[in-house]
Amino acid sequence: MRPHYKFWPRRLPHAITLPATSLWDNLATNARRYPDKAALVFFGTTVSYRQLMEGAERLAARLAQLGVQRGDRVVLCMQNCPQLVVAHFAILRANAVVVPVNPMNRAEELKHYITDPDTKVAITTGDLAPEMAKASNALATGERLAHLVVTQFSDAFDVGVTGMDAPPEAWMEWLGTRHPLPALEGGQAHAWVDALACTDAPPALSVGPTDLALLPYTSGTTGLPKGCMHLHKSVMHNAVASSLWGNGSADNVTLAVVPMFHITGMVSVMHTSIYCGATLVIMPRWDRDLAGRLISRYQVTTWTNIPTMVIDLLGSPNFASYDLSSLAYIGGGGAAMPQAVAQRLLEQYGLRYAEGYGLTETAAPSHANPPDHPKQQCLGIPFMSTDARVIDPDTLQELPVGEQGEIIIHGPEVFEGYWKRPDATASAFIEFEGKRFFRSGDLGRMDEDGYFFLTDRLKRMINASGFKVWPAEVEALMFRHPAIQEACIIAAKDSYRGETVKAVVVLRATHKDTTEQQIIDWCRENMAVYKVPRIVQFVPALPKSGSGKVMWRALQEQEAQ
Repeated sequence: MRPHYKFWPRRLPHAITLPATSLWDNLATNARRYPDKAALVFFGTTVSYRQLMEGAERLAARLAQLGVQRGDRVVLCMQNCPQLVVAHFAILRANAVVVPVNPMNRAEELKHYITDPDTKVAITTGDLAPEMAKASNALATGERLAHLVVTQFSDAFDVGVTGMDAPPEAWMEWLGTRHPLPALEGGQAHAWVDALACTDAPPALSVGPTDLALLPYTSGTTGLPKGCMHLHKSVMHNAVASSLWGNGSADNVTLAVVPMFHITGMVSVMHTSIYCGATLVIMPRWDRDLAGRLISRYQVTTWTNIPTMVIDLLGSPNFASYDLSSLAYIGGGGAAMPQAVAQRLLEQYGLRYAEGYGLTETAAPSHANPPDHPKQQCLGIPFMSTDARVIDPDTLQELPVGEQGEIIIHGPEVFEGYWKRPDATASAFIEFEGKRFFRSGDLGRMDEDGYFFLTDRLKRMINASGFKVWPAEVEALMFRHPAIQEACIIAAKDSYRGETVKAVVVLRATHKDTTEQQIIDWCRENMAVYKVPRIVQFVPALPKSGSGKVMWRALQEQEAQ
């Protein structure tokens, strides 16, 4: 018996039987069960389960008209809003594959999400559409998008809303502006409202558990991001398991503020809630006082977050006026929850903050803390139906309790492999005790109770407020700057973000007058804001090994001292 089973929630099985249906069926079933119940709430505007399903069917029919066929990949790039949920399920209903893309990406980065999955159709918001069009227009004729469907935030709520539901004043221009459709060279841009006015019937639903559903991208130690192939069944597993784990029911009210383009928000928040028939109260980005008001007004029961959000909310001068008494579950991951904050949640609200762990490759949780027995600063125990071990990364032998090694994971939530990258797929998996295990690349240990703890990274990565920054990707972008001869990206300590991005740069002889700020400004133009170096240090040369490789670890150790 595995040691963690003695802390297993007694009400739950160790493994679950999966529905033999597609992810679309979760929405269709609940639209029949709870047609008039609120599925989505956005700044005071409610979308019922029936309306959500009908909107997704109309958009699916329009996607089919635009040439989307079974198995085609469709890019979905937007901040949290009702249209993201409608579009996500519409793509699945069209028997196609969702390619979720971080809306912080700039044109230079977006090109890869068009060319690598061979995408011909993308769906985005008006504020991001020019960047998507710019990316497509810069590509060769055969690689460009054929169609871009564009929604405006104000398609989903009343801009004049007041009271507890009103957006922060600073957001009004961002949310209220209706942007013109961009010019898409060799293709067409379509307004969301027109696409949703489609009267055709959608194609017959022909996908099931073993079809590709999702292609989220993850970066790594080398080069460009790789697509993770998730079938309907791997996402379904974590939606069903998360709902059981967190006491999911149709009476849950979930605050959806972690981004739903990211695996955690998409699976643990959106898919789990839709599977339960719960209500999603949607925030497009973080604002502590809006979160406080929404939790109070809608009696939110479930809140998955990153710890910096909780710390920020607790620090609000208006905190005393918010009613958090409805919260029954609070948890998350991405960064460790400080002990003192977890203690305050327990003493003031009786809430145990439950941390979890997972990767894009595992459709979010592969580990979770039992809600009744969480340990702090801990990844938790292997999730339902999951086997996880700690091995020596060199010998691939299992290590004893307490020893540091690489965490490996086997379970139904694990992805199939990397899109078009059989080489990367082969090196990501090992055969262990007759089963296929995914190598996480994270170093950790297991205690005598079977709980896992993260100790270090095998992979070179920076964790800035839960956003993963891959130095190789940032370096590749920075090399395009005319003044940069060489660049090495390392982590610097940051009191709020935990870690932040630092660039150690060698300038070309012809560009010695370039300033740190000019480099930072250029990076802001060309990459997602969380990847932008906050600190730039100019050096005459980078340390190199005998084979000429940049010794990033030496720079990292210098920084740590």
